[in-house]
Amino acid sequence: MQQPHHSRVDVELGERSYPVHVGPGVRHLLPGIVASLGAHRAAVVTARPPDLVPDPGVPALIVRARDGERHKTLATVEDLCRKFTTFGITRHDVVVSCGGGSTTDTVGLAAALHHRGVPVVHLPTTLLAQVDASVGGKTAVNLPEGKNLVGAYWQPKAVLCDTTYLQTLPAEEWVNGYGEIARCHFIGAGDLRGLAVHDQVTASLRLKASVVAADERDTGLRHILNYGHTLGHALETATGFGLRHGLGVAIGTVFAGRLAEALGRIGADRAREHTEVVRHYGLPDSLPGNTDITELVALMRHDKKATSGLTFVLDGPSGVELVSGIPEDVVLRTLAAMPRGTA
Repeated sequence: MQQPHHSRVDVELGERSYPVHVGPGVRHLLPGIVASLGAHRAAVVTARPPDLVPDPGVPALIVRARDGERHKTLATVEDLCRKFTTFGITRHDVVVSCGGGSTTDTVGLAAALHHRGVPVVHLPTTLLAQVDASVGGKTAVNLPEGKNLVGAYWQPKAVLCDTTYLQTLPAEEWVNGYGEIARCHFIGAGDLRGLAVHDQVTASLRLKASVVAADERDTGLRHILNYGHTLGHALETATGFGLRHGLGVAIGTVFAGRLAEALGRIGADRAREHTEVVRHYGLPDSLPGNTDITELVALMRHDKKATSGLTFVLDGPSGVELVSGIPEDVVLRTLAAMPRGTA
């Protein structure tokens, strides 16, 4: 029987389907999940104190992770895989991640590569990781040239979004997570403003699960999940990952509205709605003051979606879609017209 205030969202991918549990205390489902996998050992990679991770019920290696985009590197993945090897982790075992989105991304990639694929279970501990990063099977690390440029698709066996983890988050981590929730407003989740956090997380996950089930490997529909991300990722890279992901996505969401208006895809009211939603969540709607817009355009050309010139996910008369071949001068003009701040 489902416990009060617990939700379950299923990511339907045939034999690779898996549940996402949301609610207080759901991390304690971990030993049962590990047992159902028949794992002999577990490697637990955690950015939170080890006592916040339940005993997986099998002999376990505890590895301290360093959360943050600067640690999302191939060197970190190699270090993890070597530790897995020393402990004897094989395909018959399980890897568990516990931390924010950078931890689930990096540990997920290590699990995907070790022995060509070891089962992984995610325990996301930040709002951003719970509403987005831990679900969908995208794993990746960064290069100096850009974010998430080296990765693999590797679906978890389960995701446990324990909302009690959120109680200790600093204010900046809440705002960071709201960046992903704000962009959901424009891609089909509806207006989530005013809902309880549990309901915002669950609604965001239901949307993502339905999109991933329809387009696991980003060949079409899944592009909508990258709303606001093209500029957001460029800003993260340009600032040496000093600008947090959710804040970059929020600025990118405002820009997406302005660019869609500049291209005649939406009207002024819909473009203003982007700013209103972003501001509601306490997110920035302006470019960092020292931003070089020509550098941003160069970085956006490296975006994984940019196979046919500058490419953005944009709102329009038929809804949100991937738009390629956007003229550089329009992008530059729209960037130049963005307000400047200190974010």
